[in-house]
Amino acid sequence: MPAKSNLMIIVAIIILSGCREVSVPKPKGFFRIDMPAREYTVFNGNITNTANLPISFEYPVYGSISLNSNYKSEPGWFNIEFPSYKAKIYLTYKDLTSNLDTLMEETYRLNIKNHITKADAINELVISDPDNHVYGILYDLKGSTATAVQFFLTDSISHFLRGSLYFEAEPDPDSLAPVISFFREDILHMIKTTKWKKE
Repeated sequence: MPAKSNLMIIVAIIILSGCREVSVPKPKGFFRIDMPAREYTVFNGNITNTANLPISFEYPVYGSISLNSNYKSEPGWFNIEFPSYKAKIYLTYKDLTSNLDTLMEETYRLNIKNHITKADAINELVISDPDNHVYGILYDLKGSTATAVQFFLTDSISHFLRGSLYFEAEPDPDSLAPVISFFREDILHMIKTTKWKKE
């Protein structure tokens, strides 16, 4: 009988010593980012008292229009800034006194050629709004690229607009994915509401 009791005591000690908590490394997580309710206001081409572009579109009320630092040398450069999200949509308007082919080549170089080595994939969405004479392409760049969404719009005759979404953060597609998706919808809304003003 004592041998049986000793065996039970040993088994109980083994079971109790095996029930201690073992620490397991937790997977890396990301901060939750709360996005605002969507609401838009109209940009009618006025950046400053002296800068009036022949374009209008709706942009988010949680963003603000600002002049790009290169505005003096390039009069169509402006931004939509989202300071709470460290995001900015860089915009460039050009009238087509320049050759459309040259602007298209420049857009290809800026949008695709500079990012193709880092991108896992580049998807294109063709934009065609014949009623408002707005045509172009929206590029979705997947992977660790500096920009995730870029686009250009034109009427092929007088107007050309190029835009790029950038974040002031290390490009991490996993952590930025929800924010990129959110701002992509805002960019699509901006594109859908774009109208060229008659000179």
